[in-house]
Amino acid sequence: MDPTRDFVKNIKRVVFKVGTAVVTRNDGRLAIGRVGAIFEQLEELNSQGYEIILVTSGAVGAGCQRLKYRRLLNSSFADLQKPQVEIDGKACAAVGQNGLMAVYDSLFNQLNITSSQLLVTDNDFKNPEFRTQLSRTVNSLLALRSIPIFNENDAISTRKAPYEQDSTGIFWDNDSLAALLAIELKADLLVLLSDVEGLYSGPPSDPNSKLIYTYVKQKHQGVITFGDKSRVGRGGMTAKVKAAISAADAGTPVVIASGYVSENIAKVLEGQRVGTLFHRDAHSWVTLNELSAREMAVAARECSTKLQSVSSEERSKILCGIAEALEENETVIKVENDADVAAAREAGYDESLISRLVLNHAKISTLAKSIRKIADMEEPIGQILKKTELAEGLILEKTTCPLGVLLIIFESRPDALVQIASLAIRSGNGLLLKGGKEARCTNAILHKVITAAIPETVGEKLIGLVTSKEDIPDLLKLDDVIDLVIPRGSNRLVSQIKSSTKIPVLGHSDGICHVYVDKSANIDMAKNIIVDSKLDYPAACNAMETLLVHQELSSSESFQELLDELSQGGVTLYGGPRASSMLNISEAKSFHHEYNSRACTVEIVDDVKSAVHHIRRHGSGHTECIVAEDVETAEYFLHQVDSAAVFHNASTRFCDGMRFGLGAEVGISTSKIHARGPVGVEGLLTTKWILRGNGHIVKGDEGVDYTHNNLVVLTEQ
Repeated sequence: MDPTRDFVKNIKRVVFKVGTAVVTRNDGRLAIGRVGAIFEQLEELNSQGYEIILVTSGAVGAGCQRLKYRRLLNSSFADLQKPQVEIDGKACAAVGQNGLMAVYDSLFNQLNITSSQLLVTDNDFKNPEFRTQLSRTVNSLLALRSIPIFNENDAISTRKAPYEQDSTGIFWDNDSLAALLAIELKADLLVLLSDVEGLYSGPPSDPNSKLIYTYVKQKHQGVITFGDKSRVGRGGMTAKVKAAISAADAGTPVVIASGYVSENIAKVLEGQRVGTLFHRDAHSWVTLNELSAREMAVAARECSTKLQSVSSEERSKILCGIAEALEENETVIKVENDADVAAAREAGYDESLISRLVLNHAKISTLAKSIRKIADMEEPIGQILKKTELAEGLILEKTTCPLGVLLIIFESRPDALVQIASLAIRSGNGLLLKGGKEARCTNAILHKVITAAIPETVGEKLIGLVTSKEDIPDLLKLDDVIDLVIPRGSNRLVSQIKSSTKIPVLGHSDGICHVYVDKSANIDMAKNIIVDSKLDYPAACNAMETLLVHQELSSSESFQELLDELSQGGVTLYGGPRASSMLNISEAKSFHHEYNSRACTVEIVDDVKSAVHHIRRHGSGHTECIVAEDVETAEYFLHQVDSAAVFHNASTRFCDGMRFGLGAEVGISTSKIHARGPVGVEGLLTTKWILRGNGHIVKGDEGVDYTHNNLVVLTEQ
C-alpha cells in the first residue's frame, strides 16, 4: 500500500463517477463490456460492506446515437439529400437516460444488485429541504444495499449550452455534480473514472508528459498543460481537476483513474498507487522542490555531459575526494548504519541480510581503497579500439564512450552504492540509484557524502538517489533518457524489471553457484575450496549453493570428510535424490535454489559430463568450479560449462570485480550481450565510430578506391 493512501483502510462510503468516454464506444454505442466490468467491481465492493454511489454521464450521447439511427430509418432518399439538422440535446437526454438506465438495471440485476435512479438539476440544490430529503433518501437506499445512480436531468435542465460559458451554478457538469454529492452525502472518497490513467503534467499524447500520482496545488496549479477535451461529453480533464480540487479542499479525497484498466477500482481501494490523488493534506507529504523521475534522469544526463568534458585527471581527483570524504565521515556513516541494522533486527530480518547491511570500519576502508584503485585506472573514455584506413585520407576509428545514464536498483547492500557511484564517475556516466528500504539511512548519508565531493563544474545531480519504490515504474518508462538498468537483487526483482521496461537490462537473477569435486581431486584442496566457497560470505551471490561429487567418491571417507567440514561450519545440508537417500538427509525441494545462508544442496553425479549436464539444467549461469587434478577433465569442464565465470581449483568467491582487478563492480551479469561476469568500468562503456575525411563523398562508390587497411593504434605513454 502506498503510504500516502493508507487512509483507504478507513473508508466506507464511496462516490464513483463514470464519464461518457468510459461508458460509450467510439461509435457512440454503450460499451457494455467495459461497463459490465466496472459493475462487477462495484458488486464486489457492495458485498464487502462499502456504500456505493454512482454518478454517470452518457445519456445525451447514447440518446443522440439512437435518435440519429431512428431518423435514418425513417428518412426518404430525398430527406437524406437535405442538410441534416442537429438533434435537440434535451430530446437526446430524455431518450438516452431511459436506455442508459435500462442497461444499467439489467447489468446490476445479473449481479443480484438493486439499483435506483435519481435525476437532479442544479436548481434543486438551491432548496435546503431538497438537500435534506436527498440525504435521507440516499441513506435509506444504502441501508437496503441498493446502489443509487445519479445523473443530471439534462432533459429539463434550464442550463444552456455552451456549458463552458455557464459554469457559475452549484454544479455545471457531472464531474462537479459528483464532487457536490461527495461533499453533500459525506462520502469518504470520490473516484472519477476517465479514459486516461490520471492527470498528466502535459497532454497524455506527449511522450514527455508524466503521470502525476499526487496533485499538490502549490506545486502543480498553473504549470500543467491540458490536452484536448474528451472526445465526448462536456467535461474533459480540466473539469475533473476542478471538481477534484473542490471536493478535496472540502475534506473528501479524490482519485482520478482510468475506467479502461482491469480491476482499477479494486486497486484504488487497496491503496495502490494508481491514478492521481487529490487530498487537502497533500502539500505536507511532498517537498515542493522535489525532482520528478524524469527531471532527476535529465539532470543526471546533463551532469554526465559535463563530467565527460573534464580531463581524466580531474575525474580521478573527484574519486580521490570521495575516498577521503568516506574516511572523514566514517563516524556519522556508522551512526546511520547502526540505525538501519537495529531496525532490521527489530523487524526480524534474516541474519544473512543483516550481514550484507552492516557497514563497519573494515568495509569503509576497503571501499576507500577500491575507489582509489579505480581513480588510478587507465583512462577508459576515448580509447581507440580499432583504426582502419577505408580509402586514402579517409580514416575510421572505433572508440569507447560512456553509455549515458544508468539506473541501478539494488537491495540491502549499502556498500554497493559507493562502488557503483565510483565506477559511474570513472566511466563518465550519470547515475540513478534505488536502494533497499532496509538501508534507507545508510544510503542517504552515503549519497550526501559522495555528492558533496562532486565539484559544481559537474554538479551534484550527477548521482540521484531515488527514495521511493513507487518512482520505479516511472523511471522504467524513461527509455529516452535512461540507457541501462542494472538490478541487483532477488530473482523476483530482476524478472519484474525485465518485464516492465523497454530499457536494456543487465544483471543476474540468481547466484546458484556449483562446485564439482572430481574423482581426481586433491581432497585437502577440495575441503578448503568448498569451505571457502560456502562460508567465506554465505549471503554473497558468488557463494556455493550446490556441491556435486563424483560417484566414485560417494562411499569414501574423503566424501564424508568434505561433508563434516561443512557441518562443522554450521551448514545445513540438503540432498538431491541420490545424496538424500545415501546420506539420510532432507531432500532439497529444488536444485534451482539460492540459499544465501549457511545451507547448500549436495548431489552425486556419474562423472564430469553428468556434472556439466546438471549445471546446464539447474544453474543460473553465474559461477562454477571444478576441483580436479586431471587436466583433461578440468579443460572439458572449463569449456563445456556455459556460465559467466568458470574456475579450476579456485573458490567461487573469486568472482568479484575487486578481486578481478576491476576496482569494483556494479554487479555480476549472466547476460551474454554487452557484458558478462563482474561488470566494472568496461561494462559501463559502449563504442562509437569516428570517421575523418577530406571532402570524401560516396556518389555511388564511383572513383572511391577502398583500401580497408588496418592501422596501428598508438597508445599514449
